[in-house]
Amino acid sequence: MKPALRLQLSLMMFLEFFIKGAWFVTLGTYLKSNLSASGLQVSAIFSTQSIGAVIAPFIIGFIADRYFNAERVMAVLHLAGAGLLFMMYRSDNAPAFYPYVLFYFIVYMSSIALASSISFRHLPDAKRQFPSIRVSGTAGWVTSGVTISYIFHWDQPGAIAAGALRNTFLLAAACSFLLSICCCLLPATPPVKAGRSKQVRWGDALGLQALALLKQRNFGVFSLTAVVICIPISFYYQYTNPYLVATGLPNPTAKMALGQVSEALCLLLIPLLFVRLGYKKMMLLGIGAWVLRYLLFAYGNGQDLAFLLITGILLHGVCYDFMFVVGQIYTDTIAGEAYRSSAQGLVTVAMYGIGMLIGFWLAGAIADALKVYEGTVYWRYLWLCPAALSMICLLIFVLFFKEQKT
Repeated sequence: MKPALRLQLSLMMFLEFFIKGAWFVTLGTYLKSNLSASGLQVSAIFSTQSIGAVIAPFIIGFIADRYFNAERVMAVLHLAGAGLLFMMYRSDNAPAFYPYVLFYFIVYMSSIALASSISFRHLPDAKRQFPSIRVSGTAGWVTSGVTISYIFHWDQPGAIAAGALRNTFLLAAACSFLLSICCCLLPATPPVKAGRSKQVRWGDALGLQALALLKQRNFGVFSLTAVVICIPISFYYQYTNPYLVATGLPNPTAKMALGQVSEALCLLLIPLLFVRLGYKKMMLLGIGAWVLRYLLFAYGNGQDLAFLLITGILLHGVCYDFMFVVGQIYTDTIAGEAYRSSAQGLVTVAMYGIGMLIGFWLAGAIADALKVYEGTVYWRYLWLCPAALSMICLLIFVLFFKEQKT
């Protein structure tokens, strides 16, 4: 790979994930502290990520795959994203904020798919070279957390009360505008399915062709597990930062970025552990890590038991990689050539579209019922709920999923 190409793709990935890390990690804290949003309003705003994940395949399948160069579409998406982030910055209440974040996630989730597509198209040996490009995205996410906590100090209690978290949207908007310019300098990536003669199959985008695979017991159990485990995951994305702020943990945004560091390390371990453990044991480790993480959150605090919270954050690599990345590999293996793309689409919609959507709303309802913002004692019961759901998911997987040779 030419050094110039590596630099272009790495910068693209770095900015792609820096943008989201710059505002999404602290979103729950901002909505409650600065926009006075209720638990259900917070849920509605976070659920836009799931809506974006469902709509994005239509945009990619209909526009980028058939009519325009991928790098040009991505440039337009991030230019629009910069404008939407600026409007989120200007919004002064949750109802006004909602439509901008909804359209932003439709734009952003589409851009993530395009970033991977552009990389795969231009890498001579994608299987070997893509991980070194993708890790730049993890570096971008970590850098955004360090920037907010240690450079600008926007996530400190006094700064939050003064409304400093609003500036995270300006930072993300500036980076989105910069990435839009960078996309114009990327290598040309013309449509693969050029022209209007290619019939658009919307069912393919949602993975409906792969429904036949659900007749296989193991794939059906895996799909059910993937939906169920995404319910407790939503609690983590929605309430971890507000909880860390409430419990008094210093520099919470930077400390949450430690989860992405562990994610990168666990990605390197997957090929080594596959040989010894196989699919079932690795996914069980991933689900079990979610149970342990929520128990650590429930009984930790920002003072003498801060190590419990840090350990819970560091488990992110095991939680995410061993369940989701291994799950994608399992899906790819089971589906085969005929259903590969459809199966990945089906699992993506099931997890991010159905599971996390249910999870965001459930988390908001439980947070409102427990009135968690009225005292840290109530946070414990909030975290025990996803711990119990993760345990149920673990039992389902242990009892009904059988390891099989491929």
